[in-house]
Amino acid sequence: MAPDDLPLEPLEGFHRSDFVRFDPEESYRDRGELIGDGRCGGKAKGLAFARAAVEASTLRDRVAFPAFSFSVTTEPFFDFVEMNRLDWLYDDPSGADLDRLAADLQVPAGLEWDLMRILERAGGLPLAVRSSSLLEDSLSLSFAGKYETCFVASGTPDQRGLEELKLSMKRVWLSLFNPSARAYRAKHRMGDRMEAMGVLVQPVVGRRRQDLYYPEISGTVFSRVFRRPTPRVRKEDGVMRICFGLGTRTVERGNARVFYLTNPNLRPEGNNPEQVAESSQVDFDYIDLAKRAFLTGSLNHLFLPTILRHHRNAGHFIEKYHDGMLLSTMSESDGPARPIFTFHALPTRFRDMFDLVRRLMGLMEARMGCPVDMEFTYDTEDGIMHLLQMRPLASYDEMAQVRIPPLEGRTVILKGNRMVSNGELTQVPYLVYVDAEAYMSHWDPPRAAAAVGEMNQHLNGQRYILAGPGRWGSTNPTLGVPVSYAQICNCSCLVELSLPSYGMSPDLSYGTHFFLDMDSDGILYLPVFEGQDGNCFNRQWFASSPFETGSHPAVRLYQGPFDVHMDGDGEIGLITLSPPLANRGGII
Repeated sequence: MAPDDLPLEPLEGFHRSDFVRFDPEESYRDRGELIGDGRCGGKAKGLAFARAAVEASTLRDRVAFPAFSFSVTTEPFFDFVEMNRLDWLYDDPSGADLDRLAADLQVPAGLEWDLMRILERAGGLPLAVRSSSLLEDSLSLSFAGKYETCFVASGTPDQRGLEELKLSMKRVWLSLFNPSARAYRAKHRMGDRMEAMGVLVQPVVGRRRQDLYYPEISGTVFSRVFRRPTPRVRKEDGVMRICFGLGTRTVERGNARVFYLTNPNLRPEGNNPEQVAESSQVDFDYIDLAKRAFLTGSLNHLFLPTILRHHRNAGHFIEKYHDGMLLSTMSESDGPARPIFTFHALPTRFRDMFDLVRRLMGLMEARMGCPVDMEFTYDTEDGIMHLLQMRPLASYDEMAQVRIPPLEGRTVILKGNRMVSNGELTQVPYLVYVDAEAYMSHWDPPRAAAAVGEMNQHLNGQRYILAGPGRWGSTNPTLGVPVSYAQICNCSCLVELSLPSYGMSPDLSYGTHFFLDMDSDGILYLPVFEGQDGNCFNRQWFASSPFETGSHPAVRLYQGPFDVHMDGDGEIGLITLSPPLANRGGII
């Protein structure tokens, strides 16, 4: 059997210890891309391990890597902390203004020569400056999204390019001290001084289209699916999440397309044209070379002048939505039709991409001896896949099947029947709820997120359920409350409410940093779609039960206790009042 035809299950003879013992410094040193005498960190190690695996397989002619990947080890980070006298940051729980701080700090003088060497290799191409911390190669924790990735819009070997690269380096180094990273480490009993930051500097993989620079398709792929929308998807099937343009949208809670690799036509959001349109990507990220800036563009504005002109296969991943129908890009309509990225024809027109992802996933999981998480780009015209990142996928230990108890005498507060995984909690003392009407009428999303964070801190050490409209942690506050990890890290169960009247809906696509956090933290998740069969949002209970109000009027604290029962096999998840209180018809 060829190495790249391996099944998803790890083969005998390959073990996690192969990755643990792997020496990435030697790999970067051999290519002249090692800077400093420290350690490379997790992202750099994972990429070097992936390169070695691909080069030893028959995929070596089909999977490419960035033209260079400079690994800046942890040594310059320690020098940076020492020369700027930043030791106080380890003991400052309040959280400094890290972006503001970065502008005023110095980098080690000896590092500037190496940074100019990187810029000379880049020759003006945009650069991605990625974190590569020591803990990012963890086999049990994800650390996904906890640290910075910065872009240098034009990697020119001049003073301006050098200053932009230096600022990006400082921002990545300082991200070790950001509140979400600190909260994640604290929750998992890791001190701040156990961590150190390396950096990985690569050219952004993509093409220039006029002054816009971006890859056609960016994606993340996971060799295991720990949270599934239906029992028809097996844990071993693997899942891919893709977007058009730079890959920032594949890991955030925005709209992107999900493909379950053994059932690529299954859409977790549903196949109704309206559902497809609501969940499809419209905006995309790119680098404007003329403005030397990372920008977001709208398909509505760039469809004719840029996309159709520069993407020969645009009709295979773009459709128009009009009056409840999905139309081809060439179709005429009797009214305005808006283009959306549906990626509808990819499974049939570009089977090679799916085949290549499956084979690469099998190869990497077998070599690692554990599930893997990868980031890549793909161009439909030349069929080349670039592997940008590979790391262990933090595993999720799913509970045994849960038996839903009899509901007689219980007050059901919330119930859902999609994306249900097995899990159970009893006698949970608190429930924090964000009321959609108050959230919209008292429009101040950062303040609402801060109020949730205050509740989260107040309940530290207590179990609580967190429920609210739309997508928790979205960067777009119209889709949901824009909380950070640090503001919700203590919750035990998270509920996302789909409220069509407010235009808010959960994002059911496994693969975002958000879901990886829940996996490693063991947080139960339940989406509830108001008005749909098998779902319940008990508005009367929320309106009539006593609560305390947080520092934003939308944030409410209810006392229980509550029970959570989630049967993944039966696709039923519900939250009820615990029986003794339910029988008395109220809460304390």
